[in-house]
Amino acid sequence: MWLLLAFIAVPMIEIALFIQVGGLIGLGWTLLIVLGTAILGTYLMRAQGAMALNNLKRSFSEMRDPSEPLADAAMILVAGVLLLTPGFFTDALGLALLTPPVRHAAFRWLRRNVKVTGFSAGPGQRPRPPFRDEVIDGTYHEVEPPKRPTHTNSGWTRH
Repeated sequence: MWLLLAFIAVPMIEIALFIQVGGLIGLGWTLLIVLGTAILGTYLMRAQGAMALNNLKRSFSEMRDPSEPLADAAMILVAGVLLLTPGFFTDALGLALLTPPVRHAAFRWLRRNVKVTGFSAGPGQRPRPPFRDEVIDGTYHEVEPPKRPTHTNSGWTRH
């Protein structure tokens, strides 16, 4: 029900804002602002998305709870979608989600209101400790011989 209301309310809000802003500053400036926020939002999303992915990788390598970096990356992705959607209301929501304090507040709200019933590293597996510079010697044997390609090189692939 909430999703249906959002799909009805957001376009109506955007249309009303386009009419109001366009009437005040004119069509050209209105379109320029919408285009500018899309370009700025794309730049900010790429920069913050790269940082969020680095934080997520770090949490995995250090065997920490990845929920906050994962939620952070997801909110940055949603912010990018909102910024690429033409409109002032969605741009305002997208820019707000790109600010770390808003994302942290949203994550705290989600953490309070969403209950996780369980988490595991896999069936019968325990999380391993952080990587150490140890070399483990071992022997191996190939189970299957390597397969030979059944086609000729098309020029698009490397062998």
